[in-house]
Amino acid sequence: MTTTITVEGMSCGHCEQTVEEALQDVSGVADVTVDRESEQASVDGEVDVTALVEAVEDAGYTAHA
Repeated sequence: MTTTITVEGMSCGHCEQTVEEALQDVSGVADVTVDRESEQASVDGEVDVTALVEAVEDAGYTAHA
């Protein structure tokens, strides 16, 4: 299953990488694609949306489903 969340505050490739790494650490995540221009992160796997949002916020960005 693919889940897409909105991530605000990314301004560069390093930001994308930070968000991607934070999401990959969430249990159940199989694959992550992050695009700062569209402010979207797509996550494949069996995951809890709340856990994804919390991981992004813990990394210093604003996120919502």
